[in-house]
Amino acid sequence: MVASQHLITAMVYDKPGVLNRVASLFRRRGFNISSIAVGASEVSGVSRMTIVVDGATTMVEQVRKQLDKVVDVIKVSDITGDSTIVRELALIKVKSTSATRSEIMQIVDIFRAKIVDVAVDSLAVEVTGDELKIASLYNLLKGFGIKEISRTGVIGMTRGNTLASDEDINKE
Repeated sequence: MVASQHLITAMVYDKPGVLNRVASLFRRRGFNISSIAVGASEVSGVSRMTIVVDGATTMVEQVRKQLDKVVDVIKVSDITGDSTIVRELALIKVKSTSATRSEIMQIVDIFRAKIVDVAVDSLAVEVTGDELKIASLYNLLKGFGIKEISRTGVIGMTRGNTLASDEDINKE
């Protein structure tokens, strides 16, 4: 069994404790969650979770099936092999001086990122994209000195069709 990275999405009722139950299910099975992001969905009272986890396909499929049995989970999908839209947001605070500021701004422009804060000794950069884009920008800015970085984790969805239908959500 070869371990690989899996992208799992789950539609869940927006109730206290749901995130803990989902994360605990992975923890009990010995999976390390690389990234987990939760936010409101297109349906009132329902949130979308995006979970990135490393593991063998058969083991991840077992956890996916067990997630389907959690009371507040509406629908779970492993969208790893599907045609997907995947993004992440990062805020990177980089050291700057008057001499390096214009060079940093040029690099930021190339990556279609934007500067969201300017201080005497630093610039804060906002970048959105896939993991490779964020890593590439980070590596270029590293030479100037990174003061701080904050990342959202991966969010994603399949292209073209929805994850859960109204019938799935209203099944109870």
